Parts: sequence; structure tokens; C-alpha cells
Amino acid sequence: MSESYIQNLFADRIGGRHYGKGTAIYKFEKIKRAKRAALAANPGAEIIDMGVGEPDEMAFPEVIECLHTEAKDTANRGYADNGDAVLKEAAARYLDRVCGVAGINPATEVIHSIGSKAALSILPAALINPGDVVLMTTPGYPVFGTHAKFYGGVVHNLPLTAENQFLPDLDTIPANVLAKAKVLVVNYPNNPTGASATAEFFAKVVAFAKRNNLVVVSDAAYAALVFEGKPLSFLATPGAKDVGVELHSCSKSFNMTGWRIGFVAGNELLVKAYGDVKDNTDSGQFLAVQHAAAYGFDHPEITEQIAAKYSRRMDGLVATLNAAGFNARKPKGSFFLYVKAPKAAVKADGTRIAFQSAEDASQWLITEKLISTVPWDDAGAYLRFSVTFVAQGVADETRVLGEIARRLGDVKFEF
Repeated sequence: MSESYIQNLFADRIGGRHYGKGTAIYKFEKIKRAKRAALAANPGAEIIDMGVGEPDEMAFPEVIECLHTEAKDTANRGYADNGDAVLKEAAARYLDRVCGVAGINPATEVIHSIGSKAALSILPAALINPGDVVLMTTPGYPVFGTHAKFYGGVVHNLPLTAENQFLPDLDTIPANVLAKAKVLVVNYPNNPTGASATAEFFAKVVAFAKRNNLVVVSDAAYAALVFEGKPLSFLATPGAKDVGVELHSCSKSFNMTGWRIGFVAGNELLVKAYGDVKDNTDSGQFLAVQHAAAYGFDHPEITEQIAAKYSRRMDGLVATLNAAGFNARKPKGSFFLYVKAPKAAVKADGTRIAFQSAEDASQWLITEKLISTVPWDDAGAYLRFSVTFVAQGVADETRVLGEIARRLGDVKFEF
């Protein structure tokens, strides 16, 4: 296609006149290409996909039935805008019953989102001016930072390391950066590390935010997927509503990924600002979807069943990887297992394949062993395994884990 005047009209935020000319390939696109190549080289073979970050099962039948009923109600046919009271009230009950967050006003302190990704892309418009700094963790989900940069903001990354239990070290932020900082984004249980926050950490975050005049955005997409105890919410921390909001999602907790529904809750003024920008961004999620989500929030036992499945799978995966030479430890929540990437693989014939990065190791695993993972080289070399691999029931889970053990059984990994 010949270049036209349009090439010179793109906004600088997406590359300006150089848009579309770059040769860099996004990490997840590389993974997709490697999977396609592996299938082409091994027709009919089973790829064990442990890189996918979404549930392997449908939403529960009762939630689908609720959607069906609500979709037939003519009162739900029109624009939802910023939603009605049904989801807001269910969200407030959920926060109280499940997360121990009492006193949320559903009318002013909750608003629905078309999934957490949409919320993370809208909030920067309400907060970021050119030159403002956003404090984010690395590795991490980049959407808030991407949109902050669209508005002229600057992202300062805080590495997540095993030495600090994969929590950001707030004391390492340079004074000149902190002086311009406006937002701190945290995500626990964490993607990709699977790490969980503590009440002490959240208390420190609240104090830190008040001392430095920061807004806190807590991305709690995996909050209810815990393997022991009750979910820990940032909003349960004394003073949290003074400084921030929390994002909850049905995608992971209720197997409703494609439904695109969740909510933002917390500081009344921040919720209002989010709603004002959202009102000029979308026309709201279909009310039938909102009402089905509300049904889910009123039935947290659904999430408990999902979490129990992931906990069982996690036990099996940890044992399988450790038997293969990895040093895997079961996280307290999420469906991600984050392990150090091997530096080399030695085959039975003595052939040694060296890996310069986690990406090298991940590419080798998919090419040679037909096991798909996600590499992270942001703060050390790590591989992310997900227990959302496709398996129908416990027996099939055992079969898949056994197949992983068999495929890794003829190599020795060096770390």
C-alpha cells in the first residue's frame, strides 16, 4: 500500500508519522506465532496452554439463566449509561459480606465498569495532566500507564522482586519523582506474580498516599480468588476511602471474561469523576449483563468453587514443576504461578541449550515441548504458568499434569 497523507496525521501518542512502521513484536503476539508454528510442525499434537490468562470454563448456569431472563425484559433494552441501582447495591453488599468493607454507599461510591481494562483506561483522563507521574509496578498490567502516557504523563516503575515478597518498595522512589507523582497503581493478588498483599502493606500504602497527596488505584481483579481465608480488600484498610478506589471484575471471579463487567468503588469524588468521563466514553454495559453480574455478587459461593478448582490445580502444578527441577511455591491466590526461568536445558544426550532470557526459555518450551507459558524479563527472568489450562474435570487435570511431567522428564534444567 502506497503511503498517503494519512501517514502524517496520526497522533504522536501512537507513533505519529512513524505509526505502523515499527518492527517490534508484542510479547503475546510472539507467543501466538510460536503456538501456530508448533502446531504446524506437529500436526494433531496437543499444545498445553498455560499462558492464557482467562478461565477455561463458562459462567455458571444460574448466571447465564439470569442473563437470559433479564435480556427478555424490555425495561433493560436501552442505553444503560452509568447504570441503575441493581449492580451498585449488589456490589456494596459484596464488599461488605465478602471483603469486610462496611459502609459503602451504593448511590455515590460505586459505579459499574465495562471490565477493569476499561476502568484503567478511563481513570487517567480524570487524573493525569502532562508531566504528572504515575507509580506502577513492573512486571504488571500496563493499561493505566499506557493511557497516562497518552495524556502526557510519565510512568515510574517499581520492580517486584522475590526479596520483597513481590510488593513494591515505596521507600525507593526518588524525591524528585515523588514530588511529581499523582497516582499509585497496585494489583493484588498480583498478575503475573500471584503474590498477595498484606493488611500491613495496604496500611502503609494509605499512609504513604496521604503523606504524598497521591490517589491510589487498587486493581482487585483477582481479589476473590484466594486459596485460604477471606479476600483482602484495599478498601477494608482504615482511611482507604480517603485516598483511592478499587476495581473489581467478574471476568476471573465468575468466569465472565467476555461479558465485560465489573465495578469501581471507593472515594466518592473519584467515583464521580470516573463516572463523568465514562459518561462521555461509552453508553454503559447492557443492563441484563449488569443484573446477571449482580446475581453473581450475591452468590460468592460461585467464586469459592472456582477458587477451589484453581487451588487443586495449583497443588498439582507446583508438584509437577518441582519434580522437573523448578523451585515453585504455591501462591495464596490468583491462577498464576510465577517461577524463575531456567538458564539452560540439558537433553538426555548431553546437548545443552542456553537461555539468555525468560523469553528464550518460553520459546523453547513451546517449540520443543508444546507447553505455552508467558515470559517476564522486567525484574529478573521469570515464567508465568496459568492453571486455567483446558481440562474437563479432575481426571483430565491429572492427565494434563502427567503429560507435562512426561514432556519435561527427559531434560535437566539449570537455574
